[in-house]
Amino acid sequence: MNAGPRRWHAQQAWLARGSGGGLARDVLIEAHGDRFAAVTPDTPAGRVPPGTVRLPGLTLPGLANAHSHAFHRALRGSAAGDSFWTWRERMYAVAERLDPDSYYALARAVYAEMALAGITCVGEFHYLHHGPGGRKYSDPNEMGRLLIAAAASSGLRITVLDACYLAGGFDPGGVPRPLAGVQLRFGDGSAEDWAERVAAFGADPHGMVSPHARVGAAIHSVRAVPPGQMPQVMAWSHARGAPVHAHLSEQPLENAECRAAFGATPSQVLYDAGALGPRSTMVHATHLTARDIELLGGTQTCVCMCPVTEADLADGVGPAPELAAAGCALALGSDGHRIIDLVEEARWMELSQRLVSRGRGHFTAVELAAAATVSGHACLGWPDAGEIVPGAYADLVTVSLDSPRLSGAVAGDPLTALFAAGTAADVRHVVASGADVVRDGRHLLVDDVSGELAAAVRAVLS
Repeated sequence: MNAGPRRWHAQQAWLARGSGGGLARDVLIEAHGDRFAAVTPDTPAGRVPPGTVRLPGLTLPGLANAHSHAFHRALRGSAAGDSFWTWRERMYAVAERLDPDSYYALARAVYAEMALAGITCVGEFHYLHHGPGGRKYSDPNEMGRLLIAAAASSGLRITVLDACYLAGGFDPGGVPRPLAGVQLRFGDGSAEDWAERVAAFGADPHGMVSPHARVGAAIHSVRAVPPGQMPQVMAWSHARGAPVHAHLSEQPLENAECRAAFGATPSQVLYDAGALGPRSTMVHATHLTARDIELLGGTQTCVCMCPVTEADLADGVGPAPELAAAGCALALGSDGHRIIDLVEEARWMELSQRLVSRGRGHFTAVELAAAATVSGHACLGWPDAGEIVPGAYADLVTVSLDSPRLSGAVAGDPLTALFAAGTAADVRHVVASGADVVRDGRHLLVDDVSGELAAAVRAVLS
């Protein structure tokens, strides 16, 4: 954290979600510590104080990656098989190989790649808790702590969404299948045991374990947590005002097995267990009934879309416009990290709907920007982030407007141009919690991001 005030002068900035998208020119931005202190548009260059950092291009609030599995990055470029389920076996093989050292190295490199893409906060959906065979580490939260350390070393804030994972699925009638193989590394035995382990993180009453890290909860899915155990997870979350996330209806088979086991859709099971609500986020929400959408919207549950991963795994296209109309905030995640690019994720949230509906204009650029910024931060437990306003976390991402992708495409509306044609490669500067993390496209804390990624992936796959 910087001791004195920091100042930036943005050529153009998206300040809020108001009329016209909140675009302003010549914006002088000042931060004290990790928070914005003043934001002054229409400040001529001649009135900018000495030492101010110039930000040519378009500046937005830092982006929030609301759903990450860091170790999935090792699978990028590999053959995924013919379905989600064959891909899952490859993912399990990677999970089986990881140890604390290799996991830290991979996570640090992945989070550095996120920073280069303009991400300043990540939600890590964490279920790789224990050693091989379920053996407990001397610190039962060693794997979670190394994720926090990896994020800090890469300049990101993090919410570790610690996942309760108790069953390997359910047979008809609700009989749980025991965990087996690599799944033994995920389990704690019961929700009570899960809560006891998570309490050992030593978080404060608000879930904070450091100024830049907090712990939230996750119900892995209705495939992995018996309905009767879910209230214990929610009780832990409610006691701390912490976020709780869950995978929801990612696959038709998941829905069919849930109906056979419990006589209801996954959304209904989670609703009956008290797991939906304003602090809850459902990830994917791809295969929903009209009643499911009503339950999610009526409880103001957030939905995190991961369109690139959903396309990569042939999961399907979720009803994002209907969810938004029902009252759900929408956030974005890079999930399996086929790419790490929230601009691309936002674009595909719109484009996938066009493919399904054969119509255009489902989301405006302002709505896409909100999903990538303020909504993502809020669902990770950082409601005071994601906007360039006094008092918010001092997070900035500046994209070049003269790249081959965006040159000639701006036409007075750079935000629309960004989500139409820009990519993570256009990110030039990133500030997280008041500190410079990326300058001129170079990570300031990790010297060789590509080299660290290559070495970390080799170590896992060799």
